[in-house]
Amino acid sequence: MSNETTAVKKVVLAYSGGLDTSAIIPWLKETYDNCEIIAFCADVGQGEAELEGLHEKAIASGASECHIVDLKEELVADYIYPTIATGAIYEGTYLLGTSMARPIIAKAQVEVARKVGADALCHGCTGKGNDQVRFEGCFAALAPDLKVIAPWREWEMVSREDLLDYLAERNIQTTASATKIYSRDANAWHISHEGGELEDPWNEPSKGVWTMTVAPEDAPNEAEYVSIEVEAGRVTKVNGEALSPYAALMTLNTIAAAHGVGRIDITENRLVGMKSRGCYETPGGTVMFAALRAIEELVLDKSSREWREQVGAQMAHLVYDGRWFTPLCESLLGASQPLANLVNGEVVIKLYKGQAQAVKKRSPNSLYSEAFATFGEDDVYNQKDAEGFIRLYSLASRIRALNAK
Repeated sequence: MSNETTAVKKVVLAYSGGLDTSAIIPWLKETYDNCEIIAFCADVGQGEAELEGLHEKAIASGASECHIVDLKEELVADYIYPTIATGAIYEGTYLLGTSMARPIIAKAQVEVARKVGADALCHGCTGKGNDQVRFEGCFAALAPDLKVIAPWREWEMVSREDLLDYLAERNIQTTASATKIYSRDANAWHISHEGGELEDPWNEPSKGVWTMTVAPEDAPNEAEYVSIEVEAGRVTKVNGEALSPYAALMTLNTIAAAHGVGRIDITENRLVGMKSRGCYETPGGTVMFAALRAIEELVLDKSSREWREQVGAQMAHLVYDGRWFTPLCESLLGASQPLANLVNGEVVIKLYKGQAQAVKKRSPNSLYSEAFATFGEDDVYNQKDAEGFIRLYSLASRIRALNAK
């Protein structure tokens, strides 16, 4: 046994109760000289079904404790709302559901480690995905003194069958089977689906892929209208009812999912260099984005809107790449806030057959003026003024053409 393994006395494991983390608990004890395992689970809105019996399962697998930490309100208020206020969308489509949850989970895991006096952190991420970078990037920023253990980069097991055999040899019960069609990750914002037929981009996702939203073709034949009120870039009311960030998201999830809103099917660039195909369902988040963008159209001038788009693009890559606890993140959030402060008003979103369309919008900060925009006669705009403006605006092109002659 090496000094490196014997030095580990107490490990906090990010525990889900699934096959991987069930095998990790006994593996840690065997590999690190019977170290103590503290199971940690973050409740980020993945649903009661995934949390049921988790404590008992962790203890039965060999953990000495199991900490289940409720992070739902904090996730939406302090991570999701600030991110969507910047307009962050990864590669034009992905609303960053998995990515936004990782920093708060990592932070809570570190807090549990400090509380119990652990000397190591452990996660069950594979060596191919983005999450290993996200978690370990956060650990580096928050707890550089703690050892990080990533079993999938250390052990010799390579398949679900290997893990099942490993548990069977130790008489550890599991409800997992040899076949897992899809890999899913759920939280309050979304659910993601990978694997199975999705690994071939020529395959259309089957109905078995989707779990959160109604198929658009099966959605109601009548549209539903939902009113959303926004203050400083944050949704505060749904259909006139004041709600906390988490409650607002849950309400919109229920309403929008019934209309098949929020489905996307993308092939994205992972941080680690490969492409992966994923199907994502983000019903409430899609509606929130539509509401924020609708009010932005009213209140942001051209230059401000362009700057917000640049900040959003940078923020999307930062969140996706797991760099939340960095000065750059603070800088981007700080840059977006003055513009978000202007995003106040009410939007009516029309939900129909998978679409969420803003059909009404108003804001006390609106720069839109019917008096200026009308094609009819008005007293505020002299159309002759446009001639001089255009001449000056195109002056460089005119000079270049004259020089060419």
